[in-house]
Amino acid sequence: MSARWELVVAELVAERGEALVRYATLLTGDEEEARDMVQDALAATFGRLRNGFAVEQAEAYVRRAIANRFLDGARRRQRWRRISPLVVDRERLDSGSTLTGERLDMAARLQRLTPRERACIVLRYDEDRTVDQVAAELGISAGAVKRYLSDALAKLRGMLERERERGERLDGRPRDGREEVR
Repeated sequence: MSARWELVVAELVAERGEALVRYATLLTGDEEEARDMVQDALAATFGRLRNGFAVEQAEAYVRRAIANRFLDGARRRQRWRRISPLVVDRERLDSGSTLTGERLDMAARLQRLTPRERACIVLRYDEDRTVDQVAAELGISAGAVKRYLSDALAKLRGMLERERERGERLDGRPRDGREEVR
């Protein structure tokens, strides 16, 4: 007979797996890295917690583990960048779809925020969490969340204004006639 926690894992992955990957993708900016992060978070969560919680509780634990892994990784990468002489941008291919282009533009904008700002923006606006919920999930005060959100939104507004002034997309390519500049 299968253990209770194995049933919870199977149900969580079946029902909420793609939502967890989308959440991690918004944080990392890379779907492959996001899938790895979700896998690691599942292993870490169910390696410690075995029984006694439902799928909803398990999802909350996994989301917290994803956010913590993202922030820990961002700190490690930040330390590495200080000593690394080279920074390489990943090459992105254009699918030709305006909607995909807009999503990639927003994902690129999110990558330009600090890790805490990005985590706060994703949790608040993509995951539709309250400020208090974001604070609890990240283990910081509600005031700090508000400050990170304010700073991030100001940065995003500035990025959009600069793009409009230049009349180009975030990747530096001119917008074609089909894409509306708002």
